[in-house]
Amino acid sequence: MAMSDLPNDLVEEIISRVPVKSIRAVSSTCKNWNTLSNDHSFTRKLFGKTITTKENECLVVMMMDSKVYLMSVNLHRIHKENDDNNIKSSIMHKAKLISLNDDDILNNTYIIFHCNGLLLLLGFTDDGIKLVVTNPHLGQTRWIKPRKANYQFCDKYAIGYEKKKNNSLRTNKMLLFHKESFCFRIYWFEIYNFNSASWNVFYFTRDWELPYSQGVSLKGNTYWFAREINIRGERIDDPPDFLICFDFTTERFGPRLHLPFHSHSDDTVILSSVREEQLAVLIKRFDLWRMEIWVTTKIEPKEVSWNKLFLAVDMIPLITAFQFCNVSFFIDEKKNVVVVLGKDVLNTRNIANIIGNDGYFKQVDLGESTNKYCYPLVCSYVPSSVQIKQATRVMHHHHSVLRAVVRAVRDSDRERKLNNGREHKISRRTRIHERILFRMLKLDEEAIGIRSRSVPRDRYQQGFASSPCRA
Repeated sequence: MAMSDLPNDLVEEIISRVPVKSIRAVSSTCKNWNTLSNDHSFTRKLFGKTITTKENECLVVMMMDSKVYLMSVNLHRIHKENDDNNIKSSIMHKAKLISLNDDDILNNTYIIFHCNGLLLLLGFTDDGIKLVVTNPHLGQTRWIKPRKANYQFCDKYAIGYEKKKNNSLRTNKMLLFHKESFCFRIYWFEIYNFNSASWNVFYFTRDWELPYSQGVSLKGNTYWFAREINIRGERIDDPPDFLICFDFTTERFGPRLHLPFHSHSDDTVILSSVREEQLAVLIKRFDLWRMEIWVTTKIEPKEVSWNKLFLAVDMIPLITAFQFCNVSFFIDEKKNVVVVLGKDVLNTRNIANIIGNDGYFKQVDLGESTNKYCYPLVCSYVPSSVQIKQATRVMHHHHSVLRAVVRAVRDSDRERKLNNGREHKISRRTRIHERILFRMLKLDEEAIGIRSRSVPRDRYQQGFASSPCRA
């Protein structure tokens, strides 16, 4: 029997026994095996089993005090007897994101974004603000150099992927959305393509703003909460609010997507993903002290529908328990429970607040906070086999043409001089032509992200430390 004739159940069993770093090599031996290993649902199931085998346990990534941790969450025992002990063990440290050369970015992370097993980290280093994309499960890392200026914390960052006709083929991309306008109502964003190691710049007009920096990745696209602004870019009283999606396949922002509520400027609105398949929205009413959570039933770049209200809680009894600014959250659909990450009222402890639909409320102390300005941030995490291709030197067609023209000008001038029997000397006119062409060449390199020197190999690999750690 040929390898391609084996039943899928047997192939899945074979691939599941292969070491993670060898799956790509083994799958390449057979077309059907390769298709299966690239199937998103299969890799989610496979890598979910490799890291966590406990029933009802899920994984999340948390950023606390500028450090990144892998946490295990099990909310299915919080209502059982001996509740206090179960609460303490419901959210536990599993590992810490480390680098082999102890690079400073992993101890000074201020922005984190997750998509399909990849983490985007932006943080301070001794050399300034840097950005890195990593697959911690495979220990792969790639530094992304800015196109021209340095990275800014006030800008918006996201990663996603372009969907091909064959769902197993995907092109990973990164979005850098600049906060400031280029000129009157003209804004721009940049797209980094991981395959070609190149930047593309897009200019557009908009009549909305993004009040919060953190977006949410779903099915390769990114969603933000947005509010309308007037034609001058100024804020208006009681503006309409909605969702905005960036489609990494079309490389464009989509139309406005309606919300199941209307919020005011003093209200808090936070987004979260549910298994990277649906979107959850938390709104905390400032005047009513009421928290609501809604979950989508269907969401696409141009269409959204909402389920009935997932959870509603009166927050007045909880006013003194924790702060509600700069929070993040995730939900457990089966238990009708939400976990809200934040700080205590003194800004000295990182706190996880477990809130149920029936008035249930418990807190989990995640440890002392060493940075009162850095609030905990949580995002769902599913390990994946997505490979991070290393940057290579790129030569676009029009870039190669410019270099060829420069060489042709010199060759033509040299040949003309030799035919006249004179020693070759570059003429003044040729030098002027060369300056113009080299200037065009430089602008072209800046536009497509090419550097004159080859891109160095990654300085290190990184991944989650296997041993548990404390906050």
